[in-house]
Amino acid sequence: MAQKPEVIYVGDPMCSWCWGLAPVMREIAERTDVDVRVVVGGLRPGPNAQRLDDRMRRELAHHWEKVATASGQRFDTAVLERQNWTYDTELPSIAVTTMRRHAPTETLRFFTHLQQAFYADAVDVTDPAQYPGLLTSYAVDHEVFVEEMLSDEARTRTWQEFGEARELGVAGFPTVLLKIDGTTQVLSRGYAGQDYFDSVLAHWMEGRQSDTADTGVCSSDGTC
Repeated sequence: MAQKPEVIYVGDPMCSWCWGLAPVMREIAERTDVDVRVVVGGLRPGPNAQRLDDRMRRELAHHWEKVATASGQRFDTAVLERQNWTYDTELPSIAVTTMRRHAPTETLRFFTHLQQAFYADAVDVTDPAQYPGLLTSYAVDHEVFVEEMLSDEARTRTWQEFGEARELGVAGFPTVLLKIDGTTQVLSRGYAGQDYFDSVLAHWMEGRQSDTADTGVCSSDGTC
């Protein structure tokens, strides 16, 4: 029996172009007959984190304005006013892999929730103290979840997933892949709109390859 098609969404909770893509991914999950699997790619985690300085503030403001214009997503630039803050995407990535263990069907919603919290609501998702509040709409034990999220095991598991993203050939986020009939193909390297995804998914489901979008993207070693 043929396997159900699967969209593999490789991104990062603190990737601005991924936040731009959030409504599109929600529509794909809700309206199409495909499963959506989130893979955290590791934009700027742990030893690759960057201190927020004036240069980075300017670069982020520029990137976020581009994403907002392209996608219509809302940004609260209060994030850029933080002092002595490090742009470290490791903890929210660990939170996503932890949610997958506790409530797998909620993974994409939680991934998007973290994006909204960070970009639209200026919540510091790098701070463990924020997570009990971020978990209120999920049927998980908050204390157990946070304890596991802060464990060495959860960190190791998440770094293994970063490695999985590299094995998939992903060098920037978001990247959207389609696994169908045992074959994995790239749908989009970077941001693309709803019309593009509606068209390209329809083409693939009909057995016809389409051109791959290659637009707004957060490099795994760059600013976004």
